[in-house]
Amino acid sequence: MNTGVQARLTRISTDERYLIVPMDHGLTLGAVGGLADIESTIAAVTEGGADAVLTQKGIAPRVHGNKNGKGYIAHLNGSTTIGPDERDKRLTGTAKDAVRAGADAVSMHLNVGSEYEPKQITDLNELTTEAAEYGMPVLAMSYARGPDVRDPEDDPDGYAEDVAHAVRLAEELGADVVKTGYTGSPETFERVVEATRLPVVIAGGSKGTDEETLEMVAGAMDAGAAGVSMGRSIFQHRAPGAITEAISGVVHERKSPHEAADKTGLTVEP
Repeated sequence: MNTGVQARLTRISTDERYLIVPMDHGLTLGAVGGLADIESTIAAVTEGGADAVLTQKGIAPRVHGNKNGKGYIAHLNGSTTIGPDERDKRLTGTAKDAVRAGADAVSMHLNVGSEYEPKQITDLNELTTEAAEYGMPVLAMSYARGPDVRDPEDDPDGYAEDVAHAVRLAEELGADVVKTGYTGSPETFERVVEATRLPVVIAGGSKGTDEETLEMVAGAMDAGAAGVSMGRSIFQHRAPGAITEAISGVVHERKSPHEAADKTGLTVEP
């Protein structure tokens, strides 16, 4: 890892723990709740304790000036829910574009196991090579999604092996941080964390209750995760700053879900 990468990783984390709020969903979903006035949402989550926010490069002018000195990650591929296949993520930028946009890191999404895996592997490989020239960290969002991926309900251990494969792929291709889906329990997620030396952060998944969100974060941290990268569970929350602060309490201070929620005025059963 070169000096530039090391320096920039400190801009998107705190003491090697990550609380990232991705808000690239405007490309995927449109200007949904929390994203129409993205400036206010960015201000709220960074005041609440987010280490970094993430958007497509075109939103960069709306990020700077509202992120309270926190980190900025430019996402470099995407697709839409109204297109032919949302799993078919296409390139939307380069590491050089991210430098121009004032980003501290870049990210890319892969659906490992899908029919689009070969192209996405090539895209990530090319991105890590280019990003290294600029000392730019790469966050790989590497998910196990495809017809041969085992079912998390029917075969949780097999599913954890598939997710572990996805995160290992990210390391093999030169990523610096990897994001993936939570496997449902600390026991199965330990297998995922053990598959790589990269920091592993979990996605938020479908928007759930505050208790479900905080319990999932706590379970991942117990398994050795380095943090979270959560979008809709945060930016579409009724109080984005409060839920960010609660998640930060679990990630950065290792508070229990109840302790973290209580401090911010949210309600979670002890």
